[in-house]
Amino acid sequence: MSYIPRLKEEYKTRVIKALTEEFSYKNVMQVPRLQKIVISKGVGAAVADKKLVDYAVDELTMISGQKAVSTISKKDVAAFKLRKGVPIGAKVTLRGVKMYEFLDRLVTASLPRVRDFNGIKANGFDGRGNYNLGITEQIIYPEIDIDKVNKISGMDITFVTSANTDKEAKSLLSELGLPFKKN
Repeated sequence: MSYIPRLKEEYKTRVIKALTEEFSYKNVMQVPRLQKIVISKGVGAAVADKKLVDYAVDELTMISGQKAVSTISKKDVAAFKLRKGVPIGAKVTLRGVKMYEFLDRLVTASLPRVRDFNGIKANGFDGRGNYNLGITEQIIYPEIDIDKVNKISGMDITFVTSANTDKEAKSLLSELGLPFKKN
């Protein structure tokens, strides 16, 4: 018997039923599901100090439980003193078990640690069923030791779903436990 994450089990037992009732799907395969979570972090000061990208990669690796990769610039931008091919950020793509584990830790441990937290904004949908969430401080994650942080920075988390509309995606993410603000 292999390990099944709590949220994946909950998706199979409760979420599929709830979404089928709400949107009256005829087939289980029509029910939207979470495909991947992409965590990315841009490091603007990396133009001057290359070590900052390494710190960002290490932090994303600790947060996600999977090795992060550095991202490189695609073109020269003279205004930012940026050259093509220079590392300027970090990202990690989570799928399967690690994706559900990260989402569980985000909802149960990290988001409640945000100061004055009332829920996440519901206007981060892109029109195709994907949701973008911006985190302003990486210290909300229990995996990050606040004494070893050299610079407080934020990150972007993208939830890629198989939903066709934003309404379906919002229902899916709400059922999985993301605390959206009440209108």
